[in-house]
Amino acid sequence: MSVKPIREHAGKALLEKLLPEISGGKHKMGHAGVLVTPSVLDSTSNGSWDKILEQNPWLKTTNLVAKPDQLIKRRGKAGLIAVNKTFDEAKQWVMDRMCKEQKVEHVTGQLTHFLVEPFVPHKQEQEHYICMLSHRYHDEILFYHEGGVDVGDVDAKAERLEIPTGEALTEATVTQKLLTKLNPAKQGNMASFICSLYKFYTDLHFAYLEINPLVMLDDNTVVPLDMAAKLDETANFLTAQKWGELDWPPPFGRAAYPEEALIRDMDGRTGASLKLTILNEKGRVWTMVAGGGASVVYADTVADYGMGHELANYGEYSGAPSTEETFVYAKTLLSLMMKYKHPEGKFLIIGGGIANFTDVAATFTGLIKALQEYADDIKENKIKILIRRAGPNYLEGLRKVKAASDKLGLGIKVYGPETHITAIIPMALGLVDPLPEPDLSAPAGPPVRKMIDLKGAKPVGKGHPPAPAGTKHTLVTATPDTTSIVYGMQNRAVQGMLDFDYMCKRKKPSVEAMIFPFSGCLPVKFYWGTEEILMPVYTTTKEAVQKHPNTSVFVNFASFRSVHETTLEAMNYTNLKTIAIIAEGVPEQQTRDIIKVAEQKGVGIIGPATVGGIKPGCLRIGNTGGMSTTQLDNIVMSRLYRPGSVAYVSKSGGMSNELNNIVARNSDGVYEGVAIGPGLKAFRCLQVVWLTLYHYRTSAVLHVGKVVTATLADDPKAKMLLLLGEVGGLDEYDLIEAKKKGRITKPVIAWCVGTCASCFTTEVQFGHAGAQARGDMETAAAKNKAMKEAGFFVPDSFDKLPDMINQVYTQLVMEGEIVETPEGETPQVPMDYTWAKKLGMIRKPANFISSISDDRGEELTYCGMSISDVFTKDIGIGGVLSLLWFRRQLPEYCTKFIEMILMVTADHGPAVSGAHNTIVTARA
Repeated sequence: MSVKPIREHAGKALLEKLLPEISGGKHKMGHAGVLVTPSVLDSTSNGSWDKILEQNPWLKTTNLVAKPDQLIKRRGKAGLIAVNKTFDEAKQWVMDRMCKEQKVEHVTGQLTHFLVEPFVPHKQEQEHYICMLSHRYHDEILFYHEGGVDVGDVDAKAERLEIPTGEALTEATVTQKLLTKLNPAKQGNMASFICSLYKFYTDLHFAYLEINPLVMLDDNTVVPLDMAAKLDETANFLTAQKWGELDWPPPFGRAAYPEEALIRDMDGRTGASLKLTILNEKGRVWTMVAGGGASVVYADTVADYGMGHELANYGEYSGAPSTEETFVYAKTLLSLMMKYKHPEGKFLIIGGGIANFTDVAATFTGLIKALQEYADDIKENKIKILIRRAGPNYLEGLRKVKAASDKLGLGIKVYGPETHITAIIPMALGLVDPLPEPDLSAPAGPPVRKMIDLKGAKPVGKGHPPAPAGTKHTLVTATPDTTSIVYGMQNRAVQGMLDFDYMCKRKKPSVEAMIFPFSGCLPVKFYWGTEEILMPVYTTTKEAVQKHPNTSVFVNFASFRSVHETTLEAMNYTNLKTIAIIAEGVPEQQTRDIIKVAEQKGVGIIGPATVGGIKPGCLRIGNTGGMSTTQLDNIVMSRLYRPGSVAYVSKSGGMSNELNNIVARNSDGVYEGVAIGPGLKAFRCLQVVWLTLYHYRTSAVLHVGKVVTATLADDPKAKMLLLLGEVGGLDEYDLIEAKKKGRITKPVIAWCVGTCASCFTTEVQFGHAGAQARGDMETAAAKNKAMKEAGFFVPDSFDKLPDMINQVYTQLVMEGEIVETPEGETPQVPMDYTWAKKLGMIRKPANFISSISDDRGEELTYCGMSISDVFTKDIGIGGVLSLLWFRRQLPEYCTKFIEMILMVTADHGPAVSGAHNTIVTARA
């Protein structure tokens, strides 16, 4: 879920428009007020004061309240509310502050938007407090019979009511749970209003709605005086008509840049993910990072090295952006970097995790185009550029960038997966000497792992204590026989899954069938090693499940618009025990609905917004581990074709690939792992299973911590656990509680990304939907501290994570808990012809050659004459036919004769035949 705040005016306008309809006419609001913008400074604009008065004549007839509408908290205490003013007084008060800088607490920003609304005379005892917010399994309403600026700690004082997902709210429940301290004479009307307000909250997909004070007048009219609200932006496709045109304001203190709007607009028109937030336009450290999780990690590391105050931007480009999109993104960043010179120069860090399916060379082609355009400016501004990237076709991408750098004289240093993801940051900042650049002539193979010298001793491990009585879950893990059904015509992902199966020496493919509602039941051809196989394709889930009753995994590639419907349908079939939801942008309410049904039916869910999961030697879901390219480069490099000893869970799909790489270089490899998606937080936490390839045999509701401990903590083959969490949510505390209770006895290495959040003066929504703290306990720093105190192995920074993994792994080997074995032969998978040809590794003669027309070059040719020459020389239809029929250009009299024949024979009626014969005979 992408939770975004809206202006107070927008929230009140929605309430004014929809409350009468929702409440059946019982409740209504007065005027929502008028939003005053800098347009009032231009008397000729549509937003001038004259136009505002013309459209809202009531402004002259009532007293008013004026206040900034820019997501500013505690405006009253900051002296930013003008109360009980005439129109002229309110106008003057606004004009005195319009486009002026204002300091609010520790943040300074420019006041540009004001709300002017009717003043509502009332008594202090008529003020109340209400707040609605969403949690994992329920919504919650907080109500306090007193309200206003001095309401105090409502978390401690307010009455609370939880509404489980899918359940209706009744007036009787509201009265009994929330209104016991309210005047009995007002309880009925207030209960009715709260029920209507909650329906408004759910119908419009709010994630947070706070009204303080909420005033109930003597005539029982209910008026919201101050409102703060946040919407689930992913629900736009469901509620766009009700929302209308909404403004998504930046936090106070951070200006809205046109460059941000450009990237946001481009993001809305593409399937890729493009984000840009400008933090400090004069900063020296700029980043261009591929991947949401990686973008947070890079920002953290910059802050860890003491340069958080110089971090200029936050953003990401991921999800396979096109060459042109990457060019525009890179060009935008470079243009921003050139605005302000710095005598010591600047740094551009171009990084990212190991891509799953993005063609790195294609994106870097766009990057190179931008570097060529700004080459002179880059040198003039003394910008130092370092690149670290990996994934499909990364070698070609790095080679191209290096060649362009040498030609342009930019001095760019490039690195691949052999270099730790954040290692380029201290190199760029000049804190350590740059590492030697890698050999780009061949892919990086599996890291050479030296077995740990036990110095002759052969210790025997003691094993880990069993799970406490009554806590062990009976779950079934994925095996080499587990099979799946894939929803959606995702041929590339399916081929990648089959190649992984073949590499792992499975006896049969892990994909039994595909579902595609928009075509007939024609099978699709795939490769099983070097052999071709046919995969059945069905138009309905029902038919696919009936014909493949032994399948237990459902991989859902449906779009965010239809994934709710298709997932609920899939859960109707009892043999499907695990469902992976790949789509991003699934609305919060639909997600929670899926959670509820999944728990009722004992189905495990991965996602939404996940790249999938992987269990080496058994099963791979979707594009996890990287798409099938040159012999599954990343699968080989990370040794994912055979199980290791480390099991992990990651909130980031892109970072899961990076974790595979880190684990492989610092231990004997991955036992299993899953990217659960960025929704693991208090506002959105799916019922996930550690790999979610464990099948329920119990109807118990399992929280993440319990599931982790019930599977990998009990699995003797998983020797150590790794958790990559993030800022936002409280679920990491489930693991802490399990550790304290002795439920987890194996060593756990844990780190939460997002520690850089403390460097920002304004709230930042990171690339991940869940990566945003809504309280001190949800900060990454607090979680890391709590996990360390609970006995987890927590490094000082993400940059130190590889060392921590190696340290714990070495200790387990020395204790005999892990017994190392020599590496066997690396399995091979035949390379796909299309990809190999694209890389220029093979060539193949054409099966058919035409000596007449040829479209293999830059343009079509007719018997050696280019199509452009055909039009330039105006050879006409006769000339074209002479080239195609006679393989040469005939004289003009011949081509005229051909054209005359065509003109005469254009009508094929019987009357023409005589004339045609006469012409032919005369010519003969």
